[in-house]
Amino acid sequence: MTKSENSIDSIKTDCRWFVGHIPCKPHKQQGVHCTDEQGNACPHYELQITNILVIKLGALGDVIRTTPLLHRFKKEFPQARIWWLTLSPDIVPRSMVDVVLPFTPEGVVVLQQTHFTFAVNLDKDKEACALMNSISSDVKKGYMLKNGKPAPIDNDAVHKFMTGVFDDLNKANTKSYLEEIFEICGMKFGGEKYILDSHADKGYVWKLPKKKKLVGLNTGCGGRWSSRLWAEKNWVALAKKLKKAGYVPLLLGGEQEHEKNKRIAKKSGALYPGHFPLQQFINLIAQCDLVVTAVTMAMHMTIGLDKKIVLFNNIFNRHEFELYGLGEILEPEFDCPCYFSPVCPNDCMQYIYVDRVFKSVKRLLS
Repeated sequence: MTKSENSIDSIKTDCRWFVGHIPCKPHKQQGVHCTDEQGNACPHYELQITNILVIKLGALGDVIRTTPLLHRFKKEFPQARIWWLTLSPDIVPRSMVDVVLPFTPEGVVVLQQTHFTFAVNLDKDKEACALMNSISSDVKKGYMLKNGKPAPIDNDAVHKFMTGVFDDLNKANTKSYLEEIFEICGMKFGGEKYILDSHADKGYVWKLPKKKKLVGLNTGCGGRWSSRLWAEKNWVALAKKLKKAGYVPLLLGGEQEHEKNKRIAKKSGALYPGHFPLQQFINLIAQCDLVVTAVTMAMHMTIGLDKKIVLFNNIFNRHEFELYGLGEILEPEFDCPCYFSPVCPNDCMQYIYVDRVFKSVKRLLS
């Protein structure tokens, strides 16, 4: 090793690829150094002069639907190193985010010792807001903690804050979630798409019909919001109609839906390959031509994979959802007061009728 290669002064710590505690990617792949023995800079050198931080802890679906911001950050801050703090690190697109940190004491202390040019906290959880107070950044957007309670940092975050604390303002809202988070960042939403890896390169093999339209039926909605559940008998009836019409109904779900999906498959003849780890489940959705689902993680995956969608909604403001022209939102034909209620006293989801769903599927796939 020459003197120039061995000198600490030759290391380009301002390069996007430099990480400090392990060899960088170009070095691992090609053996290059920041400066070669002739004093020439590495051909992979990319100047990184700013740090951008996104705090979006959230569930998987919430993280997926926040990824459109990355397109704008890359455009507005081309020489930035993008950081993301989250509870769902596996879903953050590594192709667009330089540093993905889990919300752990280790991740937090790293952020507290790093200076940022722009930092946004999109969560109103107290722990996320408290962390925002301690972050060093030239510009802070979103939410922080004031007198022990979440509060908007500036006027750009007031609209989203108000709709979160008053149901009547939420019901009157006509902005989508994406319009709101872009607004929080001081930007205007321009149709930027979700970013989601289909994991097509992972070698997953599916024994599925090749010449028929595959309709995914996502039968669950998570444990917290049972108000969103469509009755099992409805899934059976829809699957039978789809099969009779020449489509292939494919049941989707996690471990929580496993026994239910086995029953539906037995009664309807729908395909049910089982439940799978995250990446494999995403790739299974990628095989579908259309997915029928309530507001769930699978909804965001479907949109992120650019698949057509029939979306059931009963307890949220329909304007919240940006479908990018991929589908239709169906709501109960019944005026129910279960807005933002975990449990619906009227089981209003039964007023989304099977025939109506079937017609939506046919219309979107024709």
